[in-house]
Amino acid sequence: MASLLADAAISQKIASEPWPEDVCLYQPYKLQQVLLPDNAQCLAVQCYLQMCGLPFRTVLRTNAEHMSPSGKPPFLRAGPYVISEVEPIIKFVSTKGHSLSDKLDKPQQAEMKAYLALVQGTLGNAELYISWCDPTTASEISRPRYSSPYPWPLNTVLAYRKQWDVQNQLKALGWCSKSLEEVYDEVDNCCKALSQRLGNHHYFFKQGPTELDALVFGHLYTILTTPLTDNCLADIVKEYGNLINFCRHIEKKFFEERERGPKE
Repeated sequence: MASLLADAAISQKIASEPWPEDVCLYQPYKLQQVLLPDNAQCLAVQCYLQMCGLPFRTVLRTNAEHMSPSGKPPFLRAGPYVISEVEPIIKFVSTKGHSLSDKLDKPQQAEMKAYLALVQGTLGNAELYISWCDPTTASEISRPRYSSPYPWPLNTVLAYRKQWDVQNQLKALGWCSKSLEEVYDEVDNCCKALSQRLGNHHYFFKQGPTELDALVFGHLYTILTTPLTDNCLADIVKEYGNLINFCRHIEKKFFEERERGPKE
């Protein structure tokens, strides 16, 4: 009971404070270091904050993963608060009074949460699998990029430890025993479900963009634009024209137009 009261008091305190002016989103360097799974998460958070219309600054750090409270990028520093990973960041933003899903009714919110779990549980795990369980991708891309900020022999030790940790995580989820073809089938089924839910609309719900749109964009756009040892993963997404159009629309509206700023 005391813990619940303390949590409620903290939430009330956070809600009463305005959005800080110096909010920073920390993530690894995109060109030299970041890998497919982390880039998808970072882009999803960027997109979500853009959709909420909240000001923030992206800060690149080679040790962003080790700076993160959970050991996973990205993480948000907002005044005295430091929050890492997509779901906790979304909850923090919602506590501050900025929510994209409060316009949905309860059945729609339940449906959105189911799709969020599908995307994270399928696309997120598939990205981890391809990055760290596929021998070719791990040796040619993941280990070299992950270890790039560190001197030898620390770089080698950290890269193999990361690979071991991810493989254990996927083993616990039942993904490590899958073949690459089975992983591609999982991705295809996920894309098919998303494509059917989206239809010919700009967003997954007619009320406007939600957390689901930000998360799906983060994953799909990253898959489409990240060089890998082959194009199989991106080719799956390209089979769904409405998902491609969805990514183009989100990129234009929440990134290109925001960067250009308002017309004078």
